Amino acid sequence: MYLFNEPNHYNSTAIWKRTNSESTKKQTRMKTILVAEDNDSNYILMTYILRRDYQFKRARNGQEAVDMVEEGGFDLVLMDIKMPVMDGLEATAKIKEAHPELPVIALTANAFESDRQLALKAGCDDFLSKPVSSEKCLALIAKFIGK
Repeated sequence: MYLFNEPNHYNSTAIWKRTNSESTKKQTRMKTILVAEDNDSNYILMTYILRRDYQFKRARNGQEAVDMVEEGGFDLVLMDIKMPVMDGLEATAKIKEAHPELPVIALTANAFESDRQLALKAGCDDFLSKPVSSEKCLALIAKFIGK
């Protein structure tokens, strides 16, 4: 809150005005996405796609993704299906068990319908095949959490 004295040119008395610039501006928090991806080049591609509209953090395996979701602060998870330590399907099932409201989008190089069905059965809310199209990816994310 800022208080300042603005002289009134029509009257000799000073007028006190109170302004609160924080209340006049729309407060928006940039949404945060967890990118669960073990492959460096795939992760770099995702950072280029997301960087203008979202904050993001990386998990390098399924177990790390589960642990990071437990710490909180994510609006959506992009989950690679084939990862070390714990695969994306098992990680998604654990995440959805604890946080059913958190959207999880599967990322996989396998574009077969059977892979899609496995991802949806594990709890994924939707599915993207690699290589990921920037337009499709951003549209799908916006469908779940907006921009």
